[in-house]
Amino acid sequence: MSGLYWMMTIAKRTMGKKLVACYEENGLSAVLCMLAKGTATSETLDCFGLEVTEKMVTMTVVSDDTWKRVRRELEDRFQIDVPGTGIAFLVPLSSVGGKKVLRFLTDGQSYEKEEESEMKDTKYELIVVIANHGYSEMVMDAARAEGAGGGTVIHAKGTGLEKAEKFLGVSIADEKEMIFIVSKSEQKNRIMKSIMDNAGLESRARSVVFSLPVTDTAGLRLQEVQ
Repeated sequence: MSGLYWMMTIAKRTMGKKLVACYEENGLSAVLCMLAKGTATSETLDCFGLEVTEKMVTMTVVSDDTWKRVRRELEDRFQIDVPGTGIAFLVPLSSVGGKKVLRFLTDGQSYEKEEESEMKDTKYELIVVIANHGYSEMVMDAARAEGAGGGTVIHAKGTGLEKAEKFLGVSIADEKEMIFIVSKSEQKNRIMKSIMDNAGLESRARSVVFSLPVTDTAGLRLQEVQ
């Protein structure tokens, strides 16, 4: 899935609406927004000139070309490279669960389409599921059926989801749950298929699922011996 990335931005909460507006201007209509709070120590805050503030985390899918435009906007318009303002970063997508979901996530963006690939020596993958609020257990039941361990659920609010009906054929509620599941690479396809079949677009969960490569881990020793 070369050329597509999961972009995360962490910034002051007061910048939230302006950031979302900036993303929409650059063709990024499907954006997930979450509230957060910084946890850095006072020494770290002093070192980098930061202050304890309420944060907003935004997540969306971008292509190489879109990222270049957005990064320029973030630096020129929001001075995100100034210490204490915020941070944005990319994680490459390794696969997307279905052509409809791919069209929805990349609406209007140009990218180089390649066959699904896996990074060399990547032992684990992060499966990301975006589901309607209240259906995380349905997603996890489907994932556990193919050997998944636990998952982490985060409450989020989506913007620009009116386009989901055009691409996916369903209406998606603004209130979302994001489920993060770390799986072994060889299990990833089976887990994603189970979620798509049992908690996917045809179910009440209306789940969108994709995966990200995990290049290193800590705390997964129990899975190593299974």
